[in-house]
Amino acid sequence: MLSARHDLVLDLTPEAAWSRLRDLSLAPHYVPGLTGCEFHPGPRDGLGASRRVLMKRGFLDESVVEWREGQGLVLRLHRAEQGPPFPFREASFRYALHPESGGRTRLSLSLDGDLRGGRLGEWLLAGVLKKTVAKIAVNLKAFYETGKNQNPDYVA
Repeated sequence: MLSARHDLVLDLTPEAAWSRLRDLSLAPHYVPGLTGCEFHPGPRDGLGASRRVLMKRGFLDESVVEWREGQGLVLRLHRAEQGPPFPFREASFRYALHPESGGRTRLSLSLDGDLRGGRLGEWLLAGVLKKTVAKIAVNLKAFYETGKNQNPDYVA
C-alpha cells in the first residue's frame, strides 16, 4: 500500500483551521487542476457528505468515510460507482489537524491507496504522488492563511 504524505504548520489556531477544512466546497481554491465542485444530494459536511470535483479533463467523486470533528477527515476517491481513478485499486485522501505551540496547527495530508501494478507501480509513481500531495499542502496553507485562490485553473 502506498502512502504519499506531507506535513506542515499552519499559522492558524486549530479552530480556525478546522472551520476552513470542514468546508468541503473550498478544495478548488488549493488543489491544482480543479475547475469546480458540486455536492451530491445529502449532507454537505460530516460522515456521508459527498462531492464531485471537476477537473480540466473529467471529474472525481470524493465521499467522506471518516469525520473527526475538529481533527480531520478522510475522503474515499472514486468515479461514481466505477471505483477509484486509474492507477488505483483503492484510494483515499486524509486531512488531519494537530495543535502546535503558539496557537498554530500542524496539518498532515496523505494520499493512501493500493496501486495497480503492485510494488512496481508504487516504485514508479511514489515520487510523483508525494510531489502532488506536497503541492496541495503548500497551496492549502497559502489559501487558508490568506484567503487568496492558489489554483489558476479555478475561476471563482
